Amino acid sequence: MHTTYQLLQNIAQLLFDKKARNIIGLDLRGVSNVADYFLIAEGTVDRHTKALERAIEERLTELGLNLLHIEGERTGDWIVMDYGDFMIHLFIPELRERYGLEQLWCAAHVVTLHIDTLS
Repeated sequence: MHTTYQLLQNIAQLLFDKKARNIIGLDLRGVSNVADYFLIAEGTVDRHTKALERAIEERLTELGLNLLHIEGERTGDWIVMDYGDFMIHLFIPELRERYGLEQLWCAAHVVTLHIDTLS
């Protein structure tokens, strides 16, 4: 079984490979009981965020994880995927800037994501 950190790395790489932008992980342990981690990324437009969501769900299903809850998949401007220990937030750029989750959760530590940019 994969650790939550390994899953975050896997999904961050998938997001990068699918042309997502501004990928960041936040460690919320000790800050909130909403989840242990957030993974936040941007798609270029709503169709892109929807495609990113489908790719993530497919990958995590292959790895044996079940999506607990999802919001925003219809509109695609802000999609939240809840996997229990971690949540994935996919934004279009305008909404990411408007809601500023990184500032809202500024007490969280940024997770070091090792993304292979040469593939």
